[in-house]
Amino acid sequence: MKTNGIKKGILALVVLSIILGGSVVFSEPGSEKDPLISLSFLEKRLEQFKNYIDERLANVDSGSNSYPANRLEVVEIAAGQSLIGKAGTEIILRGGKARVIAGELGGLSDVTGGKDLGMDVLVPDNHLLIVPRNDNRGVAAITDAIFLVRGEYEIR
Repeated sequence: MKTNGIKKGILALVVLSIILGGSVVFSEPGSEKDPLISLSFLEKRLEQFKNYIDERLANVDSGSNSYPANRLEVVEIAAGQSLIGKAGTEIILRGGKARVIAGELGGLSDVTGGKDLGMDVLVPDNHLLIVPRNDNRGVAAITDAIFLVRGEYEIR
């Protein structure tokens, strides 16, 4: 009789383990009962990501005469006006006539011609000029002129 009770106990235990094991095997991960992540965790991460993006966008220079570093801006100036660049500004004369405005330590770097252009030298057409320092270097229009400019500048 004792062995009969043990057999019934083992059978009950096996049936119970099959039922519980089946519920674990057939449970759906990611359901409401078993979420992969909680909604509050997801919302917190999305808020952090949004703040990160907002911070990065706020750090972009939004000056009126600065242009994204990889784009050239068409700038037209009238005769007698000057385009003064900041350090690293690139200038290309596309139309008209202009002369170089040099600083105390030199002129504009003519990358196309491979030389330094000094004060009052005529700006060659379609040559890439680079302003090396923030010391009021740039170009002055003799006639109405059109430039391609990459970087920060001001018109005087």
